[in-house]
Amino acid sequence: MDNNEKKKILIVDDSEINRALLSDMLSVDFDIIEAEDGLEAISILHEKEMDISLMLLDIVMPNMDGYEVLAKMNQTGWIKNIPVIIISAETSGAYIDRAYDLGAIDYISRPFDERTVKHRVMSNFMLTLKQREMSEMLSAQIYEKEKDNSLMIEILSHIVEFRNGESGLHVLHVHAFTDMILKYLVKKTDKYPLTYKDIRLIGNASALHDVGKITIPSAILNKPGRFTDEEFNIMKSHTVAGAKMLGDIPFRGNEALIKIGYEICRWHHERYDGRGYPDGLKGEEIPISAQVVALADVYDALTSKRVYKPAYTHEEALKMILGGECGCFNPLLLECLKEMADNLKEELHVMSFGVNTANSIQESVTQMLKNEGTDMSNRTVKLIEYERMKFKYLTDISREIVFEYITVPEMIQLSEWSADTLGLPQKILDPVGNELWNRRFNKENFVDFLEKMKKTTPEHSVVSEKYQLSISGEKKWYKVTAKVLWSDSELPELEGAIGKIVDINAETKMMDYLEEQANCDAKTGLFNYNAAKRCIGDMLAQNKNKKYALVMFDIDNFKGANDEYGHLFGDEVLDTIAQRLKENIRSTDIAARMGGDEFMFFVGYKGSVLPQIKRIFNCLTQKYKHFDVGVSMGVALTDGFDGDFDELFKRADAAMYSVKRDGKCSYRFYDDSMKNSLRGDDER
Repeated sequence: MDNNEKKKILIVDDSEINRALLSDMLSVDFDIIEAEDGLEAISILHEKEMDISLMLLDIVMPNMDGYEVLAKMNQTGWIKNIPVIIISAETSGAYIDRAYDLGAIDYISRPFDERTVKHRVMSNFMLTLKQREMSEMLSAQIYEKEKDNSLMIEILSHIVEFRNGESGLHVLHVHAFTDMILKYLVKKTDKYPLTYKDIRLIGNASALHDVGKITIPSAILNKPGRFTDEEFNIMKSHTVAGAKMLGDIPFRGNEALIKIGYEICRWHHERYDGRGYPDGLKGEEIPISAQVVALADVYDALTSKRVYKPAYTHEEALKMILGGECGCFNPLLLECLKEMADNLKEELHVMSFGVNTANSIQESVTQMLKNEGTDMSNRTVKLIEYERMKFKYLTDISREIVFEYITVPEMIQLSEWSADTLGLPQKILDPVGNELWNRRFNKENFVDFLEKMKKTTPEHSVVSEKYQLSISGEKKWYKVTAKVLWSDSELPELEGAIGKIVDINAETKMMDYLEEQANCDAKTGLFNYNAAKRCIGDMLAQNKNKKYALVMFDIDNFKGANDEYGHLFGDEVLDTIAQRLKENIRSTDIAARMGGDEFMFFVGYKGSVLPQIKRIFNCLTQKYKHFDVGVSMGVALTDGFDGDFDELFKRADAAMYSVKRDGKCSYRFYDDSMKNSLRGDDER
């Protein structure tokens, strides 16, 4: 609407002369619309609600009186946008009070005084106009704060997932899934009395579910193969570690977001049947926040590519979850999952390209203003401040040089630890022209990095380059990696980036060390299961005509030895078994500890392998101190076998369990009679 265009006033009165008097008084400053009763007024509002700036309303009218008009305006919500001044000859307190109770903002009695009418109308009109402007400003402020909140969640997701090589979408997908399924849940049942505020808090807190993974060694976090028991126990510790991080944040323990975040961090790997971890909670002992995030986490893990598996399709993931292949979940949540399946697929597809953020934020703003009023502003500020606190905490404990690049105004913002390490202030304005920044990051190199960031797209937004930087007075090669942040407008604009700077030499040494550690069982020095599997798989593929035996065994009554003589003695037994195994196989053979008291070895042979098996078995079963060492051993041969490692392993496993069932301390070769006792990978 043109600012010079007159605002419209609707005059509702059954007296034509009253309408004419008021129209004459106000027509210089306003466009006048007239209605002769309440029904006509409601009809006009249906057509022109957005055009009406103020209403003058009589009380006593035929067909529909003024009170009924006010009641209808409350019902439709028009009363929030159109101020109403009552005009009436009735002056009793009961009449006036009832009008105010129904939402009228002022009361003018007849007969009309022109100066009074003009003054009261103009004053109320200007007051309402100011309130609208303030409401629009508040809405815009909340929108920006919610946008910042959403951005901080995205930044948090990338900080956490920088370490495990994921795309950063996992946290965002879990957030979206959580929000969707909770909305379906509250429509389906009143079992969980969740408000819109609760749903938003749980959605925001879901971003923290894997924060404890920052404590897990990269070698385990990024391991492409199956975990050993020890590695799995370390990985499981991220639940307790994440909860502890939140519990240790000072002065914030009573914040709802902290409490819900704690629930989610600690219990999002619990299962409805009690077979989860870390506490084995069952059914409704698990908070609904953790139940929902657990389901969201599993769904996104299935449909995303990981270092240890390809991505399943949406349909395959649903079938696996609903079929119980991924653990037991709340039946109500599974019903919600089925109902929202189609919408979920579309929602996450859209989110993967970053184009639905604005709609989501606007919905949050609308709901906040509708449900919680203007006091939401302070709470939103607190949420944003908390997100910033989380970001600062994670960047500081990562002990990596982490930076934010902001385009308007152009600046580099460093974490506190990064600024101290570089000897720079935390905020560096105009980095291209800043002498202090250029001493660390050569101007030409930095400009080159900016150009590479500009060439990214919202779908492919990560850039990584190697540059020589001068840090602590020494020039060395560093890898600079950044996740570029694009606006969600129709024509995306580069808004900034979050990145890190890593010493290449230190990273290479660390990766070499981690690779060595990743292949080695820490207790015995033998290969671990995954390293052995890779080596054996290669040997099987490259030497199809050679004869090999895969032998799997565990130590009989090992738990009893631990219980009777202590765990230190148990460690001695494991070391002794490993040493005996090394001494009785060739350098070209492979020996591994799979975890606990389970071992395997892989040997080549000509003729018969039986003499080798007997010799190794007899050596392993010699007494150690006061403990009678026995082993249950299963043997699988490649002679006449055309399968892969997994199949060969299952055969050795079946043969070993055949020995254990029949009395232990022996060895047995696999044959077809054991076929029904083969165990799947998920039973290990």
